[in-house]
Amino acid sequence: MPSGPLNFPKPPQPPVTELPKRGPKLTHESGTTALFFAAQQGHNDVVRFLFEFGASTEFRTKDGGTALLAASQYGHKRVVETLLKHGADIHDQLHDGATALFLAAQGGYLDVIRLLLSSGAKVNQPRQDGTAPLWIASQMGHSEVVRVMLLRGADRDAARNDGTTALLKAANKGYNDVIEELLKFSPTLGILKNGTSALHAAVLSGNIKTVALLLEAGADPALRNKANELPAELTKNERILRLLRSKEGHRKS
Repeated sequence: MPSGPLNFPKPPQPPVTELPKRGPKLTHESGTTALFFAAQQGHNDVVRFLFEFGASTEFRTKDGGTALLAASQYGHKRVVETLLKHGADIHDQLHDGATALFLAAQGGYLDVIRLLLSSGAKVNQPRQDGTAPLWIASQMGHSEVVRVMLLRGADRDAARNDGTTALLKAANKGYNDVIEELLKFSPTLGILKNGTSALHAAVLSGNIKTVALLLEAGADPALRNKANELPAELTKNERILRLLRSKEGHRKS
């Protein structure tokens, strides 16, 4: 399944003045409702107005989207608060398993994430492909989100179905702020289930600081991946090679 941003459809919204006549359960062919539209676009006053006319938080789009999921994806904290007060299910999921917390983590919306966590969201709830909120936040480079999630009990070594972890993904992307947060919680630095390590990924990415961070944290440059390759065999960058050789020399001495 794709790990990039998910986008809910944005069909035209009917004028608010028409809603009492047409009903808050008015639905578009995609399954979206007036409440969904208002939540997606952050119109908290319209959301409150719709609840006065009996709007329901339970309606879903064809991909499983709800008003809460849409508001969370677009970072509308006040709307999320209003929806939760009116009975929205904190555990709503898209058909691919993405939760409100996952979508907020993907977008880097720290205030929404804090609200969802304090309201009972499961910090380690993954999508069907095994992607946890911490993984997606790491992939997107949201270091503050990563820090908060780790402090709230996120599994630092949670792996997707493909065997990749948050640290490996951050190392591959060169997101050093994310890596620094993850290293505070002592993640696995060895060979992962997918047959490689964060150090291998960092060397392949060519990011010298990333390689240095991992080596300082104890990553072993003598570990071979599933192809029997050392990290040093994956680069011709002299600065990276010197770092790797220096670490190997310290380990031998």
